[in-house]
Amino acid sequence: MSAQLPGVSLVLGGAASGKTAFAETLVTGTGRERVYIASAEAHDDEMRAKIDAHREARGPGWHTVEAPLDAGRTLAAIAGDRAVLFDCATMWLSNHMLAGTPLDEAEAELMAGLALCAAPVVIVSNELGHSVVPENPLARRFQIAQGKLNQRLAARADLVVHVVAGLPQLLKGELP
Repeated sequence: MSAQLPGVSLVLGGAASGKTAFAETLVTGTGRERVYIASAEAHDDEMRAKIDAHREARGPGWHTVEAPLDAGRTLAAIAGDRAVLFDCATMWLSNHMLAGTPLDEAEAELMAGLALCAAPVVIVSNELGHSVVPENPLARRFQIAQGKLNQRLAARADLVVHVVAGLPQLLKGELP
């Protein structure tokens, strides 16, 4: 029996909380073809190793699309017979901030892509609200932007789950 996912699901958690692994189980549980939209870029050996480890942990059966900046357009083009994992909104936001993209425009494109995507989408994002206020201005701007993005994604999502120590905590909707 395949699990039925809502149109948009949001999986939040801290670093290394198990959020990606949980999101992968949601997408895999649909029984559909799986699309992994990757937003991370490998700028150094450590990040390359992390990306490789994630790819190996996922295993075969995933079609990976690298979209560090173009998640919205990528989502809009996905067929309805698939299930999508967008990992992650935090890296996507960071990429846009570092590129100097106006964040309101980038977010509007992401939200339009979610609205146009015919497949169920599971979005992974970091919850930064439990951390201290950073001491430098760029980190503070990022923390505020991430919090606002998470709030908007949660408002748009039918299912919102917070993962702590690998344990999912339901915040909104019903788990499949």
